[in-house]
Amino acid sequence: MLLDAFDSNWIAPLGPHVDAFEAEMAAQAGVSHAAALSSGTAGLHLALVLLGVGPGDIVLTSTLTFAATANAVMYVGAEPIFIDANPDTWTMDPDLLEAELDRLAAAGTPAKAVVPVDLYGQCCDYERIEAICARHGVPIVEDAAESLGSTAFGRPAGSFGQIGVFSFNGNKIITTSGGGMLVSDDPEVVKQTRFLATQARDPAPHYQHSTIGYNYRLSNLLAALGRAQLAKLGERVGRRNAIRARYQEALGGLAGVRLMPIADYGTSNCWLTCLTIDPAAFGVDREAVRLHLAAHDIEARPVWKPMHMQPVYAGKRAVLDGTSEALFRDGLCLPSGSALSDADIERVIATFLSTPRG
Repeated sequence: MLLDAFDSNWIAPLGPHVDAFEAEMAAQAGVSHAAALSSGTAGLHLALVLLGVGPGDIVLTSTLTFAATANAVMYVGAEPIFIDANPDTWTMDPDLLEAELDRLAAAGTPAKAVVPVDLYGQCCDYERIEAICARHGVPIVEDAAESLGSTAFGRPAGSFGQIGVFSFNGNKIITTSGGGMLVSDDPEVVKQTRFLATQARDPAPHYQHSTIGYNYRLSNLLAALGRAQLAKLGERVGRRNAIRARYQEALGGLAGVRLMPIADYGTSNCWLTCLTIDPAAFGVDREAVRLHLAAHDIEARPVWKPMHMQPVYAGKRAVLDGTSEALFRDGLCLPSGSALSDADIERVIATFLSTPRG
């Protein structure tokens, strides 16, 4: 497909591979329309713009996430409120979300949008979240950056809420080196996304602009790369699940070690296999294990540092019960790439098991 893109001379942010990639991603997400963009962050930004979110508005989002989610809220001048995670899924806690939406409504300051984050490949509890948001009349933007190929309640990731957003960053389950996709059943949303993402150029023979736009479209060349990888998504999801299963078999029974739960309402692409380490039961803490792996040239990372703990978001309101802080303190992401060999995984396991313990 890459050679075809080169041979066709369609390199710029339009062309047949962009069109085809959008159609294929819409089908994958179980929605009608999609717009290929330069990043998942661009998709989150445009989703909020298209929902009319602006300065002073309130947006509720997950605290346990990568910074891009919260940053998009700031791009439009809105005020984020961070919602803690549910310990059974690590995703947004519906009870805390409901309590905060009720509080805001009672105060006469309703939220403008809710942005739940599908974490490490696992979709949120959308059956509850959609019902809660519908009762309050608040639209949902599904941050599905990490969950391509996952499902919840018999529906694919990206199909929940008014708008879904995927990422194809270099570390995702499929990649265009950088890139993203906004998906929706609303054709006007996707039409306006394409308009804003191409500098909001008016339909005129000359360059005319009546609206501020953005340079957010994906190139035909990178769309060809995405299409080639999307065709193998099932293989990649299968491999990530097999890696998690092997980690579960080898490590899940250790005292103090618990892999991230997979909710019974869906399937996970197991983008990353993550676990928590209870130092009292295991003998050492997460950081000792991470440093031991690093000493053997194995990269492992702590789970996302919650947004409410980030210096840039100090002072922002957060609705907490301690879950995300505990996950950050004890959580570790293990090597999980689809290209890792069985021998690679066995080396990670053996090194993990060889961590000196008190």
